[in-house]
Formats: sequence, C-alpha cells, structure tokens
Amino acid sequence: MGHEFEVSLDADVDATVDEVWQAIATGPGIDSWYMGHNEVAGGEVRTVFGQYTPVAPIFAEEPGKRFAYGAPPEPDGRFLAYDFLVEARAGGGASIRVVTSGFLPGDDWADEFEAMTKGGAMVFRTLVEYVNHFANRTATPVLAFGPPITDWDRAWAALGAAFGLDRPVREGDRVRLSPDGAQAVEGVAYFVNDHVACVRTNDAMYRMVRGFQGPMLAMHQLFAPGVDAAEAGRTWQAWLARVFG
Repeated sequence: MGHEFEVSLDADVDATVDEVWQAIATGPGIDSWYMGHNEVAGGEVRTVFGQYTPVAPIFAEEPGKRFAYGAPPEPDGRFLAYDFLVEARAGGGASIRVVTSGFLPGDDWADEFEAMTKGGAMVFRTLVEYVNHFANRTATPVLAFGPPITDWDRAWAALGAAFGLDRPVREGDRVRLSPDGAQAVEGVAYFVNDHVACVRTNDAMYRMVRGFQGPMLAMHQLFAPGVDAAEAGRTWQAWLARVFG
C-alpha cells in the first residue's frame, strides 16, 4: 500500500526576502530553525540528526525566489522533498510558501504521516519565528532524548508543571523554564499541538517533541554565543530524565 502526499504551508513575515533566503538556503540558516546540523554545498543539502544523515540533491535554486531539494526514492519507494517559494510583499516583508511532498510505504503509513505532518507544522512555524525574531542571528542546534513515555497525557501535564503551569502548555502561554537548575528564563509558547510544545525566549527556541518511537525529544535552537552543543545536549538529557523519568 503506502501513501503519496503533498502538504503546503504559507505565511507572511516581517523579514526581507534576503533574510528569508539566508534562512532557507544556507547551512547556518537551516540550522537555526530546522533540526540537526546542515550543510548546503556541491548541489546538495546534507543533514546530520542523530543517526539520521540524509543527503538531498538540490533540484531548483533561484536566489531570492525558489529553493527546492529532495532525496531520490529509496528501494521501497520512500522519498521526501521540500520546495520553498519566496516573494516580496507590497509594503515590506515577504511571503513564504513551503510544499512538502513524498511517499510513505507500507500499510502503517498513517501514524508516520500524522507525526510527520504535525512535526512539519512545528518546523514551518519555527522558520516563521526565526525570520521574524532572530533574522541574521545563527543558532546552535541541540538534540537530546528523554526516557520512553507510555502515558502522553501525563507527560504533557508534567511538561506544563516544569514550565510553571498547573496544566499542559497552550499556545500563547507565558512560561518559565530552568534547565538543570540554571537561572530560570521566561518565554512564550509560540506553537503547540498534541505532538509538540515550542517556547521562544530572547535567546532560544525550545522545542519539546513527541518522538515517533516513544521518547520526548528536546530539539532546540540556542542563539547565545559560545554554546557547546554536546554539553547543552547532556544538560537537556538530564532535564528530560528529571521531568519525565
């Protein structure tokens, strides 16, 4: 069986076309809102995200207008491609449209598609937050895995408590978080669904993500200078273990 899909998301942003282009078509720009570490070179986009290391050839590149890339289909037909379209808005700012297309093989594609779609909405919203609030700044991406979770209602309630709330976090909430006993920082929940909860502060975007295979993941972008990604990953792994262990 399997499922062929195409999902389109769009937004108007305050950033210029050049700022959006830097965000979507350069390695440091992609690092600042997507996931993992990314390089754009030799006609390819290379991503390192844990053990996942896809290499996606660029199939369209019109500076300031269009940037598209995707890996060739795997033997089982699986593939994933991204097509970014950018244009200037009258009066300033830019419009961004992202079309994600691909094929998921197997009879169990529906659960993967749900997770991918909700995660994709988070990634797109993070791109919008990045160009609106952090344009021309570069983030250090941080990844950490928490313990396996079987009761997600309880997990989201625990996350809300860790954010200083008496309920699960909702979009628009003002929250406080304190990783590993460090000084608490305040932020706003900029995107929430039943798979993710994302918070923006002055120097970071913190994203808590329901992993497809069970754990809670921390997938953050940290904009403060001098961040050690490995050390920050260990800090957040300890935080996840404390909150969800």
